Amino acid sequence: MTQFTDFGLAQPVLRALGEAGYVTPTPIQAQAIPPAMEGRDLCGIAQTGTGKTAAFALPILHRLSLSDRRAPRRGCRVLVLSPTRELANQIAESFCDYGRHLSYTTTVVFGGVTISRQERALAPGVDVLVATPGRLIDLIERRSLTLEGVEILVLDEADQMLDLGFIHALKRIVKMLPEKRQSLFFSATMPKNIAGLASQFLKDPVQVAVTPVATTAERVEQQVIFVHTGAKQALLGHILRDPAIERVLVFTRTKHGADRVVRGLDKVGIAAAAIHGNKSQPQRERALAAFKDGASRVLVATDIAARGIDVDGVSHVVNFDLPNVPESYVHRIGRTARAGADGLAISFCNDEEKAYLRDIERITRQKVPVGGFPEGFTPPSRQEAAEIAREEERRPERQQQRPGGGRQGQRPRPQQGRPEGGRGFGGQGAPRQARPQDGRVDARGDGRGQAVQGRDARADRPARPQGEQRPSQQARPSRDGRPQRTDARPRSGGGGGGGEGRNIGWLERAPRS
Repeated sequence: MTQFTDFGLAQPVLRALGEAGYVTPTPIQAQAIPPAMEGRDLCGIAQTGTGKTAAFALPILHRLSLSDRRAPRRGCRVLVLSPTRELANQIAESFCDYGRHLSYTTTVVFGGVTISRQERALAPGVDVLVATPGRLIDLIERRSLTLEGVEILVLDEADQMLDLGFIHALKRIVKMLPEKRQSLFFSATMPKNIAGLASQFLKDPVQVAVTPVATTAERVEQQVIFVHTGAKQALLGHILRDPAIERVLVFTRTKHGADRVVRGLDKVGIAAAAIHGNKSQPQRERALAAFKDGASRVLVATDIAARGIDVDGVSHVVNFDLPNVPESYVHRIGRTARAGADGLAISFCNDEEKAYLRDIERITRQKVPVGGFPEGFTPPSRQEAAEIAREEERRPERQQQRPGGGRQGQRPRPQQGRPEGGRGFGGQGAPRQARPQDGRVDARGDGRGQAVQGRDARADRPARPQGEQRPSQQARPSRDGRPQRTDARPRSGGGGGGGEGRNIGWLERAPRS
């Protein structure tokens, strides 16, 4: 097939493709669209950025255009599963673009946003539902969605969908689907162990592999720079000062590492935003929108974004940290050189990451050229780099304390009637005051309570001098006539972190009023 008109697609679909300027299909589209239009199960493998979304969206829209069947209430006819929110949004936008002249409904659901709005959108039923597995199961458990009417199942980025983090959720979802359905799996990589799992969900599938598994895009120029960990931040800042770099994606291995890179760039006057799993959905959407609009030319991301960012004009990809999963390298650098453009992928590699580099070169079957430091950059010495790295590690990342305690951005709780320092967390503090409880009070004084009618027993009870033993602690004869021990042995307080905490058992109690 040399043109989209050769496939026999419905005229509304061809009209939308013509308006978008699509004339010649990519290799994955040319091989996948015909069997998909015939209703066959399919497993397609191709490089990222080669048009896999259109390879399954176009035959699905063609099938919907030929049928007058309506979607069942609280159900869908087509279910597309995506591993990330960003990729789910991208797929839904593609369906809207290709089917703009068709009368059908599309809805996208994912976590991090209000579920009630999604429930209202699903109530009348939708033709195409794009979802992440977690939110899909939430909707099913709330009985806001049923999968009994699904005609087509699509797994985009199937290797990640079938990985350990998704396989259990996917098995639950597949059990709820009708036996008679069409299943389409697409991915840029398909390791053998993952391919074995995929075979369990496909019936006599057509195998389409236009390029070897885990092959990098040809138009991406690659290079690796060997650099100490503590010098990576300075090297990144020096590279990004080049005005020729119009739009760059920086990848880190961890979420906290992404935040550190943003802070480091901010110190040298380079504006950047981070996108990762700890960010709320509105924060992720604002960061991605600013990157697409050109308001921000630097976006720092974890591998969650490698599967969902489709932004034109990304000139550079920088691997601040090499990925420990070699397939992720293919997805990362595939964010540049899209739609026939050229791109440059630069990877920083320290001594510990050399093993990751060997794995990447083994799976891609090519050597990554070694590049030198850019002109004008003087790297810090090994000792200085080590000190910088230690300084970064000493920074509190998970809980940055502020005056008054508590996590950053969290309002401290008021201490009502409790000693300063909290009950059970060290510090003797002031005596706890009695609180009326509608006729029921804590007569024992240990927090477990005993009903006393008509008055507050603690308020009327005289204070016991400090150090005086309770009656229950005074010496009394045992059954064999020998006196029991009267010395108080300290025991650790309930739930506290040491100190004098919550006093129970043999511990002396603070005076009460």
